[in-house]
Amino acid sequence: MICLTYFKALADETRIRLLNILIYHELSVNEIVALMEMGQSRISRHLKVLTDSGLLECRRDGAWAFYSAVGRKDASRFVDSIRPLFKSEQRLADDLETASVLVKERSIKSRNFFNSIASEWNYLQQKVLGDFDLNQAILDCVGQCRFAVDLGCGTGELLAGLRKKAGFAVGIDSSRKMLDQAEKLFSSDKKNIELRLGELEHLPVGNSEADLAVISMAMHHLANPEKVAIEVARILKIDGIFIIADFEKHTNEEMRKKYGDRWLGFSKDEIRTILDHSGFEEQEIKTFQLKQSINLNITIARKNNEL
Repeated sequence: MICLTYFKALADETRIRLLNILIYHELSVNEIVALMEMGQSRISRHLKVLTDSGLLECRRDGAWAFYSAVGRKDASRFVDSIRPLFKSEQRLADDLETASVLVKERSIKSRNFFNSIASEWNYLQQKVLGDFDLNQAILDCVGQCRFAVDLGCGTGELLAGLRKKAGFAVGIDSSRKMLDQAEKLFSSDKKNIELRLGELEHLPVGNSEADLAVISMAMHHLANPEKVAIEVARILKIDGIFIIADFEKHTNEEMRKKYGDRWLGFSKDEIRTILDHSGFEEQEIKTFQLKQSINLNITIARKNNEL
């Protein structure tokens, strides 16, 4: 009986606490250890029990492992049925508050990292891309439109090309320093362009306002790419185009150390799953090989009519 398996897995206070946290956040083992203030071997043992039961899933990314609650129907129905009991437990509420602080600190750390490298960003990106002109490759996929949005616009290089394709183009970034660099790029001509400070999980754009959204070399920094894709679906009109440019899945841990990557790229199937869950239909995937033997994919998707 599957319900018996679930109940046995939760016959421990620590495992109940872990499940409660991982319903809301995907966390690395190190983050869980820090949050729970327990030894790694103890935490790993509890995570294994929960994963083996089917209540948690483990996403392995290079040398790292990330855990979250399973979204599969039977497991999610079981979890939904017991969550009201969690809400009455102060210990569990305290855990969620601590987890929220940890996630916020992670976001601040990421923002500070990009603020610190803003002036060198174009150089650092070119070290990875080599002679490959990513911006042009993206622009080759873009048709004329009324309203385009560049998500994680950085220093504005791609945005400069997008505004030639759109009646109005908006660049959004969470790093103030990156936007300062972009301001310099457009200081002499701000026609049909606007820069906005904001988080990609909460885009400063109205519902069904945009015709095109592009996220270039930013998705691998996100804690929850699917959440951002759902937000993109919100701002796009029906049949709006969503373009994702990012690394194919790889094993180069140096990228995580040097550039703060949370994901070591994405497999085509991972991108398809993200798109499917957020209301998009894949149109085309173009693959390019970079000098470091890492592939880069440009995925073109269309917002489904049902949304």
